[in-house]
Amino acid sequence: MFTLLSPSALLALLGLLVPIAIHLWNRRPGREIAVGSLRWLAAGANRRLRNLKPEQLWLLLLRASLLAVLAVAVAGPVWQQLVPRGRGQVLLSPQVIGTPAFAALRPTVDSLRRRGYALRWLTPGFPKMSRAALRADSLGQRDSARLLSGSTALTSASYAERVRQAAGAFAGQPLFVATPATLSGFQGLLAPLPARVTWQTLPVGTATAWVQAAAFRGDSLRLLMGTSDENQTAFRWTSIAKPPPNGMVRPAGTPAYRLEAGSLQPLAGAKASRGKALPAVLVRTQPLRVVIYSTPEYALDARYLQAGVRATAPGLAVPLALSTTTAPPPATTPTDWLFWLSSAPLPAEWQAAVRKSGTKVWQETTGAGVADISRLLPISADEVPAMIMKRQRPDSLAASTASALWVDGQGRAVLSRLAQGQGAIYNLHTRLNPNWSNLADSPALPTRLLALLQPETTDALLPGQRSGPDQALAAQDQRALDPAQLYASTAAPAAQAAAPRPPAPLASRQTDLRPWFVLLAGLLFACERLLARRRDGQPQPSLV
Repeated sequence: MFTLLSPSALLALLGLLVPIAIHLWNRRPGREIAVGSLRWLAAGANRRLRNLKPEQLWLLLLRASLLAVLAVAVAGPVWQQLVPRGRGQVLLSPQVIGTPAFAALRPTVDSLRRRGYALRWLTPGFPKMSRAALRADSLGQRDSARLLSGSTALTSASYAERVRQAAGAFAGQPLFVATPATLSGFQGLLAPLPARVTWQTLPVGTATAWVQAAAFRGDSLRLLMGTSDENQTAFRWTSIAKPPPNGMVRPAGTPAYRLEAGSLQPLAGAKASRGKALPAVLVRTQPLRVVIYSTPEYALDARYLQAGVRATAPGLAVPLALSTTTAPPPATTPTDWLFWLSSAPLPAEWQAAVRKSGTKVWQETTGAGVADISRLLPISADEVPAMIMKRQRPDSLAASTASALWVDGQGRAVLSRLAQGQGAIYNLHTRLNPNWSNLADSPALPTRLLALLQPETTDALLPGQRSGPDQALAAQDQRALDPAQLYASTAAPAAQAAAPRPPAPLASRQTDLRPWFVLLAGLLFACERLLARRRDGQPQPSLV
């Protein structure tokens, strides 16, 4: 169907009056011929002026057509074609194939197939799923799904991204999507989806165990064991006898490791929960060296901070070596963490230590600050939100690429992290002072500090900033998403898919015709020039 995007541009067709007027009023002088008397010629010329008739009709039509084609091109001509509506698509994530939850969903999938729905994998390109693969699932054979899952790297936000891509690729078609309910696949904001998309999350129903961190303490090897299921991810410490070099380490319920070159190397074939290879676990031998430097104006902050850091000692993999000082410490001292509680800027030698040695620096707000009541956003359901009474002035916030680790209820950063070389600088946009906040009295402060001093047990960092242990934690995380967070209604997703839906509006595809109209205008212009040249070369009529 031919359609114009800007019909008002057709007012340019009024320009057709120009060539018509030119041709009507064109009074070309005739060739003069000497005759004996001019009386009859004057009368003939007067009769010619009174009879206005267009001349060179083909030239007039070409010029009028040229203007008409240009006017239509300006109006935006398109060819609109309706796309046939498909029956629908069933998009299955490879991770759900072979699970008990998918076996319970099979009747719904079979019902949709009988209604004409096509089976596809929820992977890049959305390839079609063969019926043989679906039959193999009923027999417990997951080879094809496992191979596809292993070759397709799914990011933490890939489920929502894939569903949005499918909604655009299959416009106008109802979609039924089945993905694992694993929480790691739903990180970030979940944008609203079209009403024709039915999303069913399936519990994986597996629990995993792995070694998250390791450290030597005397004659023992201390291991941080992680376990994850649908409800929670938890950690516990256990100690075993120190193995000899190249010795085997076999924690209960986890894959076997070998002690090589100061790290635990997983044996061949040891895989994470999603088919990825387990990373090596570095065995730490040195204590965690923490230095708290404070000036008199930050003396109270230093006392609260010292108590909070000491409270993290039982949860650390290695012993805590904590020291406090009121004199600026030298950068030559090996330090893992430096808490710089001073209004003076961080010295250049410490900035170099951050970039080259991997030292992490904690800084607090300087100056008077500004009064601003807000609450710290909790990181767990049982955490009591801390109150923020004063924070850093907005004009002193430097624009940077720092990532927010702690935020308040308004989404503003309370603690931000700026990576620099091998280390990082942490900025607290308030203070551990009762006049600024009640963070110091919060029971959650040691837990939050432990997540910073020992990041192996937290997933608070962004995906691009995660190290090997953090990536292992993300790969083993089996926590499930609450379906109430995905669906606005309380109706069962399977019932929504089986219920009859009103027909979706037909989608349309538009083809821009402006390039073709411009090409036609060029051809008409060339024909007009050729015809005009031929007319100029013809002999003029005589006045007789």
